[in-house]
Amino acid sequence: MNNNLATVEAACRDLAAAGHPITFTTIAERTGISRTTLYRNHQLRAVIEEHRHHSHDPRTLTGLTTEIAHLRTAVQASPTESATTKNDSADSKPPHAAAKPTEIPTLKQNPAHTAARLAG
Repeated sequence: MNNNLATVEAACRDLAAAGHPITFTTIAERTGISRTTLYRNHQLRAVIEEHRHHSHDPRTLTGLTTEIAHLRTAVQASPTESATTKNDSADSKPPHAAAKPTEIPTLKQNPAHTAARLAG
């Protein structure tokens, strides 16, 4: 699985560096991983979608909103992985101190403040 993730990330980087569009079909052809697997595997799909939107969206409010939405999807797709990572960290916060998804600021609440935090 980790090998597929590294392969997909490398293919996305190569396509982006060459200025080619990043599509599920192109990634499937370059990696030998079926499109079905790319769509069904949440981690692989999140990587591809992140690269697709990052390569197309400039750092505008709309682009940042799209990027935040995709990052939320990626985080929500693998809750067990992030829980394991938190537990393995020596300086991790207790579970009750973690931010709730509803507490994540959105650009609609205060675009200038959120954009400044994301840029800094």
